[in-house]
Amino acid sequence: MPKIVYPAVRRDENHVDMLHGVSVADPYRHLEDPDAEETKAFVEAQNQIFQGFIKSNSELRGKLEQRLTAMFNYERFGVPFKKGDHYYYFHNSGLQPQSVLYTQKSVDSEASVFFDPNKLSADGTVSLGTYKFSETGKLFAYALSASGSDWVKIHIKQVGSDKDLEEKPLEWAKFTSIDFTHDEKGFFYNRYAAPSVTQDKAGTETDSSINQMVYYHRIGTPQEEDILIYKDAAKATLMFNVSVSDCGRYLFLNISESCDPKNLVYYADLLKQFGGNSCLGVPEFTPIVKNWEAQYSWIANEGPVVYFETTLNAPKKRIIKYNLEQPELGFTEVVPETENPLDFNNVVDKNKLVLVHLKDVKHVMTIYDLFTGTFLREIEMPSGSIIKGMSGNRKDAEMFYSYGSFISPGVIRRFDFKANQDSLFRETAVKGYDPSIFEVKQVFYPSEDGTKIPMYIIHKKGLNLNGDNPTLLYGYGGFNISILPSFSVSWLTFAEKFNAVIAVANIRGGGEYGQAWYDQGRLAKKQNCFTDFQYAAKYLFGANYTRPAKVAINGGSNGGLLVGACLNQAPELFGLGVAEVGVMDLLRFHKFTIGAAWTSDYGNPDVKEDFGISYKFSPLHNVPKEGPYPAVLIITGDHDDRVVPLHSMKFAATLQHNLGSVIDNPILMRINTKAGHGAGKSMQQIIEEASDKYTYISIVLGATYTD
Repeated sequence: MPKIVYPAVRRDENHVDMLHGVSVADPYRHLEDPDAEETKAFVEAQNQIFQGFIKSNSELRGKLEQRLTAMFNYERFGVPFKKGDHYYYFHNSGLQPQSVLYTQKSVDSEASVFFDPNKLSADGTVSLGTYKFSETGKLFAYALSASGSDWVKIHIKQVGSDKDLEEKPLEWAKFTSIDFTHDEKGFFYNRYAAPSVTQDKAGTETDSSINQMVYYHRIGTPQEEDILIYKDAAKATLMFNVSVSDCGRYLFLNISESCDPKNLVYYADLLKQFGGNSCLGVPEFTPIVKNWEAQYSWIANEGPVVYFETTLNAPKKRIIKYNLEQPELGFTEVVPETENPLDFNNVVDKNKLVLVHLKDVKHVMTIYDLFTGTFLREIEMPSGSIIKGMSGNRKDAEMFYSYGSFISPGVIRRFDFKANQDSLFRETAVKGYDPSIFEVKQVFYPSEDGTKIPMYIIHKKGLNLNGDNPTLLYGYGGFNISILPSFSVSWLTFAEKFNAVIAVANIRGGGEYGQAWYDQGRLAKKQNCFTDFQYAAKYLFGANYTRPAKVAINGGSNGGLLVGACLNQAPELFGLGVAEVGVMDLLRFHKFTIGAAWTSDYGNPDVKEDFGISYKFSPLHNVPKEGPYPAVLIITGDHDDRVVPLHSMKFAATLQHNLGSVIDNPILMRINTKAGHGAGKSMQQIIEEASDKYTYISIVLGATYTD
């Protein structure tokens, strides 16, 4: 590969912060301003260098894009769900930019388009985010995001009409739920004060997202007249979620502080205060949970008896109930904690409680009686499958669910509770794809401290274990999020066409084994994540799958931090690091957009003890000045207002400055335009980015494309 000349970027050597008695240089602080001409020039120059590198291998990229386009071009169906008298489901014919919402009178009747996001923009970058139907299914509230931003505008329409009920949507909503009062006069939602930019630049700002508020919007009235339901000016970083009970009488308010899985719960009696299932003023809330002791998620209610999923005295979660009219009784257990963590739940057919547990990173689905906690049955699925979606409500005696795996694109089944029958509803097929050529195995490798870490390995059958196979090692390890088997066209194309190995390490910090697994990978124990990931690579070497020069590590968001930290700590283990939308500045992350919520995992840099921990692994602050060092690809989006692009830009500039002249491996950056943290990308954006990414990976790893 030819030596790359990197663009000159101004360094302010005099910009030094004194943090807890430590001098911390930040010479690229000016790149934090997305509107500065220097920043714009930096973005343009980085994209030019990257595209020049890719275009020099245009034949390979052309083959990849052609194959990826063919593989992505398959019909995708979402799980059907019922609202009012109609069924709905999402559908994509293959290469449509965004999936389309269809409606039908029955599951076997002819369907028609209900909502098509593709008509909202010429390039497919306006996407449907949160949405909600009213109780009778007559109203539809929907939130639209532009260019992948977390900001959304909320619209409202009458089902059956093509036009919105209101001329102007609700603005500056973010991280919002939508829930109608049962009188269908309005709905609850979350918003913030307007940031420092206009609507046309929403998503490019870096303002801290604080002081979230809950409002009630009465349909037909201007947003300025919305009722402020709840805020807490004393605690600016709190976030809220509101839910209307099954009967419509109660309003539940969840209050969270950071991403730590602990919350408070309050409720308001709308009938008692307003004389019906209405919101005519500010509700009066009564606490159910007033201490930060555990996580509580409202499930359902039967009159005054309310059911929750919780970690209270159950780190792997259990089901409890609480009587609003007899609060002195406290919480009563309904379904106890098991050895496997509870992943999610649903209640259908009045009292059928469907619980989905994780057993060694595979789903197990069981059904209980909600009222008595009695076990009713288990629903069997193919080994290694993961529930991808589920629908059903307490009014109907049917449930739809879909499952898939690393090599299965998905199966949708229908469970009829009246007949106690489980039947095939729809199966997804990908033209030109043969799952039988692949092999999937799960191993449990030891980390440095002896903890067994699960890892999935996917490759073509008959792979020669010669220690020389190109390998993509993927990880996340944070925020109690489990990385589950999923059907990835990009991964399978890489495995098939380059005879590559895909390895997915379920390192600590995730939720694969409950609260304890999460706790072992955050705050003072965050280093466990990086160590676990490095030992995953060592396992692959020992099992003769590959060698360091043939390994690309990959992760996004918190996984981007994982890649950056591991590149700095153990550069000898990898040939390439691909860090996507990563958190790279662990000393300033809390100052931008929603970053303050991440102190649950990274600690608070304003606290000396937390600073001392995160400073040791912050990717931006630990870049070496001499090799060896792997090749790097940094990917971000210009509208990423979750992990703002400045993280990636400062890290790229530092890498190129420190190492650009001392190593031969390329250090490149791809900045997506009209794209955010990941959600809402059009199919065309997905294919273009994957084509570029895997072209780069294959070049660096010396992987050969096979026709």
